[in-house]
Amino acid sequence: MREKREKATKGKAKTLGMRIWKCRYLYLLMLPTVVWYIVFRYVPMMGTQIAFKNYSFSKGIWGSAWVGLKNFKFLFQYPDFYNILRNTIVINIYNLIFGFPIPILLALLLNEVRNVVFKKTVQTVVYFPHFLSWVIFGGLIIQFLGPNSGFINSVIKYFGGEPIFFLSRSEYFRGIVVASNIIKETGWSAIVYLAALAGIDTTLYEAAVMDGASRFKQLRYVTLPGIMDTIIIMLILKIGYLLDVSFEQIYVMYNPAVYDVGDVLSTFIYRIGLQDMQFSLTTAIGLFQSIIGFLLIWGTNKISKRYSDVSMW
Repeated sequence: MREKREKATKGKAKTLGMRIWKCRYLYLLMLPTVVWYIVFRYVPMMGTQIAFKNYSFSKGIWGSAWVGLKNFKFLFQYPDFYNILRNTIVINIYNLIFGFPIPILLALLLNEVRNVVFKKTVQTVVYFPHFLSWVIFGGLIIQFLGPNSGFINSVIKYFGGEPIFFLSRSEYFRGIVVASNIIKETGWSAIVYLAALAGIDTTLYEAAVMDGASRFKQLRYVTLPGIMDTIIIMLILKIGYLLDVSFEQIYVMYNPAVYDVGDVLSTFIYRIGLQDMQFSLTTAIGLFQSIIGFLLIWGTNKISKRYSDVSMW
């Protein structure tokens, strides 16, 4: 019996080796990506131990003293932490509610356009903002909303109103952040859905036309079900970033007047990490974000798998 097991094990190893050798060029092509992930994703994970240490430049990561959960306790007892956490979650929920459906709608509308020149022109226009840095795009938003020469305030003054300092008013700031993110990223996000739409079997539309289905019914019964798997996967990924707001976007546009609604975890990390040099605390925040993000993805993926049979794994 033992000899049979050893022979079976050797046979499996030999078969695996033959398969690897047969696909050696594919594995060779994959090697740079694997190395990149190991060097830039897995090796830096050793630095997460800073979250449990009183990190010192002179002692280094390995020589710094362990403090256990002290950094996390300090974080959760920090006076402004829960307000900052709430700001982060609220902005991301707004982005999810208002920003997630718009790329889908844009892709559906572009898919219905039959004029190729017009379609390509619109695609180019809506894609372009993605390639601008937040320094440039945020600067344009600031100029657009400026109290003196901004377009919006020029219109307000033309009709006899008083100029509004939009970026210094707490009630407007979150809306501006969400709207500017939608304008900048909608075109780029729509690419995924356009690719999914291109993969729908055209014979389904032909069959729907034969059955007398209108354009709306084709959209409802063919197009949307055809991209529903992609929508669910993108939604799961989006929920995983619930505690992550673009640092560049907030940093370019916010100011002390709107800290109460605009200060988020990424800007908080910048202030206490780079300005106050509290690296252990910022690592603790980053680890906290990662754990919550993983739990959100795991939970939503499990729910999706249970009710729709669509999941990431």
